[in-house]
Amino acid sequence: MAKVCSICKRGTTTGYLKSHSQRKTKRSIGINLQTKKIDGRSVKICTRCIKKLAKPIK
Repeated sequence: MAKVCSICKRGTTTGYLKSHSQRKTKRSIGINLQTKKIDGRSVKICTRCIKKLAKPIK
């Protein structure tokens, strides 16, 4: 399964590793996915969405 959040559909992004001599090599930056049970189903959610769900709605 791909590293994608079930709620916000956010996935991995790409960036560069930069050395001291400013040479760049491509890298992949993953998101922090956690497995949580919501309504009896096990879903993969990013920590940003977990924080949003924990906050009370005004």
